Amino acid sequence: MIASVDELRRRDFSRILLIKLSAVGDVVHTLPVLNKLRRRYPSARIDWLVTPAIGELLRHHPAIDNVIEFTREAPTGLLGPAPIASYLRLAAKLRAARYDLVVDMHGQFRTAVLARATGATVRIGFDRPRAAVWQASTRKFPRQTRKHAWQGAREGSWLAYTHAIPIATLEMHAVDRYLNVGSLLGFENGPADFSFPIPQEAVGRIEALLDYYDIAKDKIVVIAPGTVWETKQWRREGFAEVARHFLRKNFAVTLIGSGRERAICAEVAALAPGVVNLGGETTLCELAALIRRAAICLTNDSGPMHLAVALDRPVVSIFGATDPVWIGPYRRDGAVLKTDLPCSPCYLRRLRNCRHGHACMRDLPAQAVVERAEQVLREHGGKAAAAKMRTVGAAR
Repeated sequence: MIASVDELRRRDFSRILLIKLSAVGDVVHTLPVLNKLRRRYPSARIDWLVTPAIGELLRHHPAIDNVIEFTREAPTGLLGPAPIASYLRLAAKLRAARYDLVVDMHGQFRTAVLARATGATVRIGFDRPRAAVWQASTRKFPRQTRKHAWQGAREGSWLAYTHAIPIATLEMHAVDRYLNVGSLLGFENGPADFSFPIPQEAVGRIEALLDYYDIAKDKIVVIAPGTVWETKQWRREGFAEVARHFLRKNFAVTLIGSGRERAICAEVAALAPGVVNLGGETTLCELAALIRRAAICLTNDSGPMHLAVALDRPVVSIFGATDPVWIGPYRRDGAVLKTDLPCSPCYLRRLRNCRHGHACMRDLPAQAVVERAEQVLREHGGKAAAAKMRTVGAAR
């Protein structure tokens, strides 16, 4: 018998599996769910199923008992004996853990199958797409948005869940949407808590890099010019112009990115002599340690943007194909720059599918980014000064 919501809120689960495989930004969005799960079930075993590359960011978190790796050779496809065998081994491992609660925040066929394979009596995931979620919005969206944007659990995954996270409207940030699981489990009220530890080895590595490059540790501008989707990519020349502006103001400008973003970081570095190019040179934890030291972080819609928010650093982000209301820097009014066009947001990933010459990114001038970044820095400086005054006053 399926438990009622009232029964779920009263139940004290002891073995919990949280599923969010990737990407960096989506995993960061899920951290508040993890932290509230731990406060709700302080004695429970809580495991997280995630890809190995992002598992590094979670492995030291005190709220997690085990990070379980979802390897690329595992259930990314079901063709061939090797993927099937790997899939079955993972399913058997999850089954043996005897979870009594699974929270699947990923919502795809592969994760739903694994959630079902655990044998947990309570399996929670997002509701299926419904027309009502669009009707609840006062905004009008392009056809491409409705076709490609997230609007509920995908690929029939909702069939594997015993309880659905309600989606009354899409007009909320992904973080708040994820936290709606609390209405089923009885989470405490309060703001989203993104806290996660950065291991000392990563901090030490970044300190050593800053010393090596003789970087002033209180005036660091971090620029992340890369992103996974082609349509989220702002111009290299634009990032370089912004970098040159801050170099002239005696900031240390560092470029960051994953291994696959080495090329774009190198291109920006060639256009902005004097920047420190760390593209592909840091682990994910080291990247977090560097962002935590930043005076400001400048990005596309990308993982580093969400890391900056989680680490409470100032950020300015350039948006094109995606909707900042849904997945922008969480509760950072004024942090987003975008060109408002009738075709936006579209949620297309490849430039070849864009019929408008990538105008959403092409037409955004670098000077607008510079002006917004300077504004955010001034506002942050004012808030920091006010907080210091309050601290001094309290001490007296």
